[in-house]
Amino acid sequence: MERASYPDLYLFIGGERRSGGERGWGKVHNPATGGELAKLPHATRRDLDDALAAAAASFETWKRVPPVERARILERAGDLIRERAREIATILTLEEGKVLAEAEVEVNFAADTFQWFAEEGKRAYGRIIPARAGQRQLVLKEPVGPVAAFSPWNFPALTPARKIAAALAAGCSCIAKPAEETPGTALAIARALEEAGLPKGVLSVVFGVPSEISTYLIASPVIRKISFTGSTVVGKELARLAAAGVKRATMELGGHAPVVIFEDADIARTAALAAAAKLRNAGQVCVSPTRFYVQQKVHDDFVDAFTAELQKLPQGPGLEPGNRVGPMANPRRIEAMERFVSDAREKGAKIAMGGKRPRNDGWFYAPTVLTDVPEDALVMNDEPFGPVAPIARFDDFDDAIAKANRLNYGLAAYAFTASLSRASQLMDAVETGMLALNHCVISSPETPFGGVKESGYGYESGAEGLEAYLQSKFVTAV
Repeated sequence: MERASYPDLYLFIGGERRSGGERGWGKVHNPATGGELAKLPHATRRDLDDALAAAAASFETWKRVPPVERARILERAGDLIRERAREIATILTLEEGKVLAEAEVEVNFAADTFQWFAEEGKRAYGRIIPARAGQRQLVLKEPVGPVAAFSPWNFPALTPARKIAAALAAGCSCIAKPAEETPGTALAIARALEEAGLPKGVLSVVFGVPSEISTYLIASPVIRKISFTGSTVVGKELARLAAAGVKRATMELGGHAPVVIFEDADIARTAALAAAAKLRNAGQVCVSPTRFYVQQKVHDDFVDAFTAELQKLPQGPGLEPGNRVGPMANPRRIEAMERFVSDAREKGAKIAMGGKRPRNDGWFYAPTVLTDVPEDALVMNDEPFGPVAPIARFDDFDDAIAKANRLNYGLAAYAFTASLSRASQLMDAVETGMLALNHCVISSPETPFGGVKESGYGYESGAEGLEAYLQSKFVTAV
């Protein structure tokens, strides 16, 4: 078992660490080697009941804590996370695979998120509406209630931070169910909150069989809101469960981000930015540039520049200095990459780079560029979530927009052009929750993060992220 720098794992329920006993267990693996890192305790029905009871009881007190006092705890938690960034990043790299430099950036982003919501929580303003017939009219903002938060394995620090920080800042208690593949990072965040002074019970962290935990928690009358990041298929099921209890839901679901590159773009700069963004976390990013559409005149130039940039990014274990691309997080992703590439080849696409496993140890897949990919290829319709970049051509603006908007996803999109008027047209024409023009940075703590169509609804981060955990109460008095 590989244990260097990796912590013991537990459930965190009502301020109590739980493991052992008559419960199920899972295994956590190192994607760089495939070796076992640790065993993970799974929550029992009693554990979940205790977490729900703790969330219900603590909500009654936490919602009454003044926002400025809640902010001090979140601010301190952010400081602790930042102080421990290298330690937490090492845990993250061991269990998820991304290179250490990326993991450290993510951990610091999580710290920023806690500290941004610490401030934003002080600004959950209501309003006074002008009186009518002598009646005073007020709108009050109140926390919605206990929250169940479900997060995936690809960003095990940032995604839980977005949900937990916003919920706590709003005055909600929270039961977090992070991914079982990456539990150590989430527990490190919970530990920082505990040490920062978060009262017992306000946050619990549970693990187990995902479908069993989500079904049980969402059905409980204690839970008043859910927040989920993950696949569209699972998101639809959780939305159905939430609807049965008329519960609020924030759904950040699958994407398949188009990248539209016009002939007037700076091809060398575009290729460099796109390559770095594509291989971030080995392509396992919900907003990863995914479907590349390049105008005919510059298609070949872009393919050459793009593959050259990808070749500059060394691949290997995330803890080894110098590597820029880590492994896939689990064997399922390797199988998916092989399926996407095989299908594209059968449909006439060419492999300009990669298309295979580069080594026998660990869960690595080589950065891959596919060209002349037809629209009916699997990779152009299902999100690859890996280091595979399919490239196709387009003729003019209308053709590019038709291709970019073709799918029933709309999380992120990217476009590169030197034309200000075309950039303005793109703002209106692309069907997406987030659009980046001439760069690839699409997320920060102060900006809304979310999609349209089957990429979900609701937003995390930004003022919208806090609003998702608040409800309005209208009060009128004479």
